Amino acid sequence: MFALETANPTIKRWLLIFAGLVGFMVVFGGYVRLTRSGLSIVEWNPISGVIPPLTQQAWEEEFAKYQQTPEFQKVNYNMTLEEYRFIFWIEWIHRLIARLVGLFYALPFFWFVYRRVIPWKETGIYVVMGLLFVGQAVMGWLMVASGLVDRPAVSHLRLAAHLLLALSLLSLAVWVAFGHHYGFQERRRWTRPAWLAAFGLLLLTVQIAYGGMTAGLKAGHVSDTWPLMFGRWLPPGLFAEFESFWLNLIESPLTVVFIHRWLPFLGLAIMLAAYWPVKRAFAARADIQNGLTVLLLLICLQITLGVLVVLFHVQITLALLHQGTAILLLVSLLYVLHRMIHEPA
Repeated sequence: MFALETANPTIKRWLLIFAGLVGFMVVFGGYVRLTRSGLSIVEWNPISGVIPPLTQQAWEEEFAKYQQTPEFQKVNYNMTLEEYRFIFWIEWIHRLIARLVGLFYALPFFWFVYRRVIPWKETGIYVVMGLLFVGQAVMGWLMVASGLVDRPAVSHLRLAAHLLLALSLLSLAVWVAFGHHYGFQERRRWTRPAWLAAFGLLLLTVQIAYGGMTAGLKAGHVSDTWPLMFGRWLPPGLFAEFESFWLNLIESPLTVVFIHRWLPFLGLAIMLAAYWPVKRAFAARADIQNGLTVLLLLICLQITLGVLVVLFHVQITLALLHQGTAILLLVSLLYVLHRMIHEPA
C-alpha cells in the first residue's frame, strides 16, 4: 500500500496546493505565537469550536475562562474584553484555517479513492499523510494545554514537535507530488551528492527544531546584537544554566538560541564547499543545476533574515519572512534530493 505506480497530474496539483496550505498554516501559526494569541482559547472543540461567541454574554463567558489562565493572571491582568477579542479572533482564525486545510485533504482523498483515481493498493502513503495531519493537530492542543496549567507559556518542546509534524506532512506531500510529476518509474541511485543532500536535510531539520525551541523559550530576545552576544563570541554561562550538558542543549534559552544562530553557517559552509563539485557531477542535469542555485540563494537569504530578526528585536514581519523562507528552503532541498536520487528510466 506504500508502493506508488500511478502518476496523475490531478493528484499532483491537489498535493501541491495542500502543501502550500500547510505552509501557510505554519506561518500563520508563527503570527499567532508572536502576537501571544495562542492561549486565548482554553478549550479544544474540533466541531463546536468552529462557531465563535455570538452574543455579549458568550464573549464574557469566554473571557472569564481566559481569566483563569496563568497568562492572564501573570501577564495580561490589565486586559480588557475588547483587547481579548483581538487575540481570540487570531487564534480562532488559526484553528479555522487548520480545519479547512484538513477538509481540503480529506474530502478529495475519499473522492479519489471512491473514483479509483487513487488505486486502493496505493492508499497507504495518503493514509500516513492523514495521520500526520491528525497528529500535528493533537500535538497543537497538547502544546496549548501545557500553557494553561502553571506558567504563561507553552512547552517549547511540544511547540517544536508540533512544527516538525506539520513540516513532515508538508514534506511528504511535496515528495509524492514530485513523483506524480516526474513519474514513479525512474531509476533510483544514491550517489555521494545525494547522501550529502540527505545530510543537509537532517541538518535543516535540527535547525528548524531549534527554531521552534527558540520561539517557545522566547530565546530570540536573549540578545539583540550580532555576531557577538553580550560582547563575546562565546557568551558567558553558555552551558552553565543546568548541571547536565544535554539539558542545556534543549532547556537553556541562551544555549538554544546560540545553536540556532550558528548552525546555519555550518550548512552554508557545506553548501559552498560542495556547490561546484556537485554542479560538475550533474553537468547534464539542468533540474539539479537550477535547484542547487536556488538552494544556495535561499540559504543566504535565510541567514540574512535571521540576522535582521535579531537586530530588529524579533520584528513580526521579519520573523514571519524568516519562517516562510525556511519552508521554501525545505522544499528546495527536497526537490534537489529527489532529482539526485531519481534518474529517468
